[in-house]
Amino acid sequence: MREILLNDIAHGRSGDKGDTSNICVFARKPEYYEIIKREVTPERLHNFFGDMVKGEIIRYEVPSLGGFNFVLKHALGGGATMSLRLDSLGKSMGSAIMRLKIHVKDEEL
Repeated sequence: MREILLNDIAHGRSGDKGDTSNICVFARKPEYYEIIKREVTPERLHNFFGDMVKGEIIRYEVPSLGGFNFVLKHALGGGATMSLRLDSLGKSMGSAIMRLKIHVKDEEL
């Protein structure tokens, strides 16, 4: 096993609505879908984002698109009009998740 960044096998987009952020992660190649499914779980994202995400993280699988949609509740300090955070919107969370370290076998790449 070796450690790589999620960005090596995926790309993503993110957005927000109120205090909820959503992050879409798409496999760069169809064969990477199962790696992402195994490695990028709601629990891993809770650990990665720490106290930033106060609520539930739900993962929706979209195999026909080779992707996942993660919905992060209570993730933006109350949302744009209430948060004291420098970036109270979810736009940067998609970039941040690309720095998640995942484990892959050489033969999976």
